[in-house]
Order: sequence, then structure tokens, then C-alpha cells
Amino acid sequence: MSADDLSSHRALADHYGQLATQAPTSLDAFWMPFSANRQFKAAPRLLASASGMYYKDVEGREILDATAGLWCCNAGHARPRIVEAVRKQIETLDFAPNFQMSSPLPFVLAERLAELTPGNLNHVFFTNSGSESVDSALKIAIAYHRARGEGQRTRLIGREKGYHGVGFGGISVGGLPNNRKWFGPGLPGVDHLRHTLDIGRNAFSKGLPEYGIELAEDLERMVALHDASTIAAVIIEPISGSAGVVIPPQGYLQRIREICDKYGIVLIFDEVITGFGRIGDAFGAQRFGVTPDIITAAKGITNGCIPMGAVFLSDAIHDAFMQGPDNAIDLFHGYTYSGHPMACAAALATLDTYAEENLFQRARDLEGYWQSGIHSLRGLPNVIDIRNYGLIGAIELAPRPGAPGARAYDAFVHAFHHGGLLTRVTGDVIALSPPLIAEKKHIDRIFEALADALRASA
Repeated sequence: MSADDLSSHRALADHYGQLATQAPTSLDAFWMPFSANRQFKAAPRLLASASGMYYKDVEGREILDATAGLWCCNAGHARPRIVEAVRKQIETLDFAPNFQMSSPLPFVLAERLAELTPGNLNHVFFTNSGSESVDSALKIAIAYHRARGEGQRTRLIGREKGYHGVGFGGISVGGLPNNRKWFGPGLPGVDHLRHTLDIGRNAFSKGLPEYGIELAEDLERMVALHDASTIAAVIIEPISGSAGVVIPPQGYLQRIREICDKYGIVLIFDEVITGFGRIGDAFGAQRFGVTPDIITAAKGITNGCIPMGAVFLSDAIHDAFMQGPDNAIDLFHGYTYSGHPMACAAALATLDTYAEENLFQRARDLEGYWQSGIHSLRGLPNVIDIRNYGLIGAIELAPRPGAPGARAYDAFVHAFHHGGLLTRVTGDVIALSPPLIAEKKHIDRIFEALADALRASA
């Protein structure tokens, strides 16, 4: 590279670096997702850089990340191995199609991932997000029954308070009213189990709540109502994240698995949040000792640095599609960016980082300290419940009369501006999921800042 070329490259780097780290001249054109846009743009919170456990905003303030970005940066930010893998890959191969041809890394990554999954979930279908993973899993489950000669199995069962992304399939099986009511009736032939949040009986539980296993029997009621021969799949989150960290009651997931086995129903675990170490194993399925037929994942698969998702499939489901002529397309489904080489490079480096630093185990190692810290907030103004498992937690607040969500939002803003802390707010719940590299000093600071914010928002 000549001196002139080097100077030009540096100038470009400086130009794009400035765009990325300075406040933009206008906020109008970008319609932000899941945001109160007018409220945000009146007082923006703009993050400009990140490293390890911390963000910095455009003003240079350091912000402790208590949410792993958006449940996804499990290994922390700007990890050197991941940065280098992405840099090298874009220099080598920026894109390659995966329709009727491919490149090496999707196959390498799929083998690595299959080593982490429980049971016989040995096959991987790549997507670009959790929403795509869910819609792919639902389609595969329905097509699987058709491939077996049971094409009448088309009904899907979700759960109240469930969040399964924003595709039409995901919002149909999901159970968050605001995600559903704006967009019409959704898919036909969908029903919902009751949710398992029971503050009356389980408030301030440490770990798995004691009460609620009987709610799994809702699935037996669905079978009686619709007949098992019409039901393709049940999809649930082992822990419901976006609903405010709803922890499954003791024995609940095991009972759901038993009922699905009894009636030949495909069980899908949506592990977009619980996957990749969040609760102390590669997947929640292992931590809870329940192996589903399909797992959906995203977020932590690349440590959040490049969009990617995955659907993990059992041998039985995969093999059902491999019965026709060799030259026939076995699944008429996919995405332009399925198995994108840069995403694969990021994912491989992410898996290496998790393994080198034993980060899946770290959630278990810190679980007791985390539990003590979050439950220390009990008794503060308006705190009506605290929930925790692994390195995930939630503080639920009593809503202000006539202003649901306002109290938790005020605590979120106070923590950001006065405590240098990034949290996640959903309704009147403050949700927490720090990077797995967190140390005890970070946990202490999280709960000190939150205590101040809760008092301020009282």
C-alpha cells in the first residue's frame, strides 16, 4: 500500500469514526423500533462506543451495561477475538450465497453449535434474528408433520405473555397484547396457554417459584378442545424475558414435555434470551433438564455484534425432510443472509471466547451473589416483586395510578443519567441481564444505582 493509499484509508476511518461517535445533526428520519420516539428525541440517550462492561455516550460519560446491550452481548463489548475475526472475514469474503452453493464457515459453525445443543438436536438452520428463527421454526414444525403424512396438524399453541419476535407467526403465538392488537387477527388456528406469573403466591421467589406446575395442564385442555391430531407445535420461552423475566414454576417445563410426548406434539423452546450462558448452561434446556424438539436462538450467538439467528432441529425432524429425490429442494424456506460468512466468523469467535473464559459456568458462579444483590432491593418504595435465575433478574414496581409504566421509566432514566447505568424497562418492570464477564464490583454498583433510582422515582 502506497503512502497516498494509507493516508486515504486513514482519512476514511476518521470520517466514519466521527459519524459513529458524535451526536447527529438530525434525529428525524430514523423511526426507532419499540420506542416512544417523540419522548426519546426530546432528550436522547446516544451510545457512541463500548468496551468490556461499559458503554460511553456521545458526551463521553461511562455507562455500566446491566442488560448486555439488549440481552445479547453476553461476553461484553468489543472483545478482541471477535473484532479480529470479523475484520479478517470482510477482507477475505464479504458475502457468499447459500442457495444451491455455499462457503466453508456455515458448515464449520453448525458443527460447533451442534456440540453445544442437548440431546439429538444435531442440525442447524441459520437465520438473521430471533424473529426469523421463530417463524422458521413454526414453518418447519408444520411442514414436518406434513412430511410424515399428518398434514392436518397445523394448529400452533403459544402462551400468554410470551414474546416470540415480530413476524406474523411470532406475534400470533406470542401473548403480549401491544405486539398483537395493532396488526389484525394474525395467523388462524392459534391458541394460548395461561402465563405462569403469580405474584400473589410467588412474590420474591429466589430461583424457581414453588407454585404453578398445575398451569401446564392447560395443554391437556387444549388437546381436549382441539384434538391432538390438529396440533403441530407448542412454543414457549423457558424464561419469558420481554414479559418481565417470568420464571417457570418448579416442574412446569418437565410436565409440558411429558404432554407433548404423549400426543406427538413438537415442543419448541424459544431460547433467544436464555441461550448462550445466560442462566448457567449453553441453553436453558440443559439447565432445566428438558430437551425440546426445536430450539430457536439469536442474540448471544454472535455476542450481538452482527445479526444472526439459528434454529436447532432434532434428527427426527431433519430426517423427515430427507426422504425425496436427491435433486429435490427439501425445504422451500430461507433467507438471503442465512449463514452469512461474516456472521459465522463472529459466531465462531464468540464461541471461542465463551469457552476460553468459561463464561457459561460464570452465570452459575455469580448466581448466589446476584440473587443476594437483587433481593436487597426488597422493601424499597413500590417494589412488589423480585425475580431471578442465573444472571437474569427483574424488579416489578407498583404502577402509578392512571400512568402504567411511568414509574419504571422514570427509574430507568434516573439510573442512566444519575447512576451511569443502563437497564431495560418493560411496563413497570426493570429487567437486568449483565454481560457474563461481570464481577462482584459491577453487581454491587448495579444495585446501588438502582436503589437510588427507585427512591428517586417513588
